[in-house]
Amino acid sequence: MDKKTLRRYGIVGRSSRMKALARTIDRIAPTDVSVLIVGPSGSGKELVAQALHSDSPRADRPFVAINCGALAEGVLESELFGHEKGAFTGSVGKREGLFHKADGGTIFLDEIGETKPGMQVKLLRVLEDGHYYPVGSSVPQRVNVRVVAATNRDLTEAIADKQFREDLYFRVSAVKLVVPPLMERRGDIQPLLQWFLREQPKLECSDSALEKLAHYDWPGNVRQLSNFVSRMVALKPEGLIENEDVDSFLAEQYASATHLPVSTGRTVEEAGQELIYRAILSLGNEVRILRNLITSNLPNEAEIQRSSPPVDVPLQGSTMEEMERAVIEQILVETGGNRKEAAQKLGIGERTLYRKLSKYNLS
Repeated sequence: MDKKTLRRYGIVGRSSRMKALARTIDRIAPTDVSVLIVGPSGSGKELVAQALHSDSPRADRPFVAINCGALAEGVLESELFGHEKGAFTGSVGKREGLFHKADGGTIFLDEIGETKPGMQVKLLRVLEDGHYYPVGSSVPQRVNVRVVAATNRDLTEAIADKQFREDLYFRVSAVKLVVPPLMERRGDIQPLLQWFLREQPKLECSDSALEKLAHYDWPGNVRQLSNFVSRMVALKPEGLIENEDVDSFLAEQYASATHLPVSTGRTVEEAGQELIYRAILSLGNEVRILRNLITSNLPNEAEIQRSSPPVDVPLQGSTMEEMERAVIEQILVETGGNRKEAAQKLGIGERTLYRKLSKYNLS
């Protein structure tokens, strides 16, 4: 039953949370109740909104979507409600807004939490009685639409900070649906990957690469995973997605998250705290990899008795780079300088090993 429901709504996944989400959509889609979809960017909120529309009595009428956070307040008002000729500079003719275009259907207000107080008042009016005023007009227009809204913010906090109207919140959130981030449903990564690769039968993902992907936190969620697949299709249209392919992608993601200036809606202090948190997570991941690298290559008692004294690996007081250099030296000694075998024992690609040999001036 759950599989059929997921498939009907185009939801790819097998986690219990996505199955529960699909069951809730199934119950409320046939109604006219307003819905607030909460989830981080890239998690699939618009897909949920489309599912609500496609299984409703309004399915044969328009589904109209707009990102409220992408437009300035004046532009957003004109986009939503339309305007009269001469309403502002450049308005050379009358234009119908998105509410008019969605009449009889569904309008999806993405990132409603980014709207300004003045716009929130206008949205509240149309939600309460179905009436709105085009910009530059004193004649009210009536519309019959189902409103589905979405946000990646905690609107209860926005209400406490006087940034979002409480009455509007109650109007748009008769039912609240939560789309969990990808890091909270890691079991969905494999089926999503298979779905994105469905039209690329010559490109597959190795088990070890899949395991790495499953352990990444995916701050950009499903959209970021889709971006990874698009990258692989462009760079490697056939063959096997290997560890080094994932390593290269993740290195770019960490670098972008650290260095690119982006608008996040957070204060400087909050953004700084997040960067520190991400750096700690990244460092912790490197430490785990290094620890596994060292312990996996420690000889057992029989090997110790048979072998010559091992290369000394300085641990106390050493940096991670010094420890990594020592481990690579030890493996090269054990393999008699065979770089292919050394890379296999280290669990890294040959190209990665060559880069590290160059970095540490190891011949």
